[in-house]
Amino acid sequence: MKLFLIGLFSGIVGGMGIGGGTILIPALTIFIGTEQHIAQSVNLFSFIPTAIIALIYHFKSKNIKYKIILLIIIGGMIGSFAGAIIAVITKAFILKKIFAVFLFCMGIYEFFSKPRK
Repeated sequence: MKLFLIGLFSGIVGGMGIGGGTILIPALTIFIGTEQHIAQSVNLFSFIPTAIIALIYHFKSKNIKYKIILLIIIGGMIGSFAGAIIAVITKAFILKKIFAVFLFCMGIYEFFSKPRK
């Protein structure tokens, strides 16, 4: 039941475009006791079907901007390859610290950022 609820909540957050991994990875490590490497790979794997479902709705709503997608995909593929190599060779406790710093910095940024016009 815990895994279902974690998946449900991270799916809702991911579908909103906020990033389901920000929920899924900490929830798996804190509430389930999953190792950081495993939590990250579960996040990546579960992202595929949830992203497809969210993408269908965004496509139907005409929220897709094709002019910017190609360069982002190419950069993302190269970055994913490099990131996967780094994640595999990095110790779990260091990955956990990096992830925590990232979440903290994003939280501070969002808290103090002003709405865009």
